[in-house]
Amino acid sequence: MCRWIAYSGSPILLSRVLFQPKYSLIDQSLHSRLGVETTNGDGFGIGWYTQERSTPAVLREIDPAWNNRNLREVAHHVRSGLFFAHIRASTGTAVQQTNCHPFRYGRWMWMHNGAIAGFRELRRDLTLAVDPALYPDIEGSTDSELMFFLALTFGLPEDPPGAVARMAGLVERTGHAHDIAHPLQMTVAVTDGRSVWAFRYSTVAASRSLYYSTEVGDLRALHPDAALLRELSDDSRLIVSEPLGDLPGAWNEVPESSYSVVQPGGDAMRPFRPDLAHASRS
Repeated sequence: MCRWIAYSGSPILLSRVLFQPKYSLIDQSLHSRLGVETTNGDGFGIGWYTQERSTPAVLREIDPAWNNRNLREVAHHVRSGLFFAHIRASTGTAVQQTNCHPFRYGRWMWMHNGAIAGFRELRRDLTLAVDPALYPDIEGSTDSELMFFLALTFGLPEDPPGAVARMAGLVERTGHAHDIAHPLQMTVAVTDGRSVWAFRYSTVAASRSLYYSTEVGDLRALHPDAALLRELSDDSRLIVSEPLGDLPGAWNEVPESSYSVVQPGGDAMRPFRPDLAHASRS
């Protein structure tokens, strides 16, 4: 499986999150505490937005994150108010650049931890459900990228939670048709450069770990000497596969079968379930 981070808030150097915390993403690439695999060395990717462009920049490499000079160079010089970072542990597809997350389409970015069970058997049926106009933009061979393009097919730009629910419903319905009892395991982050949606769901109701950070104002009151908190605006948020440190009160588990949205005007946490009814009409 994989580990990932989504950050939204006041612009900061990427290195403040990727390298400096006690349990940074780089540390997790070697010593994950909550992941299925301790080591996540099958490539990495970062994607970030700037004020000058509506589409994100993406850097993806097949090297381990802990040993890549380009990542360190970029992270210590790029400042962004919304960025994704992902370290990969392959579930069977090739270790190649086009299989590294995050995936990009227009202004949208997507990253995933988990797997579609029996993907070899389901891949053809699921691929045929992708909008033919979108299909040429699929570059890699992962279940994660295919999930993204299914969500785009099902209306991601207009209704992100609904599109992800329809995608999950199709995966589950297709898996059950192939006698796969528990087809889907996912934590997903997706953004349009303004809002961030993060989903935690699995068919077996035992999803991979996912956490969100406590409101910055509350953390400042608890930890007035924490230097990073003085840099962040009150609306800054992190959503992570596992906590970046052990600061008391800093991390909260995303509930099973739910999704969070970080957006201008206020965050929200809502229940999530696959849309099987839409899948039956697809």
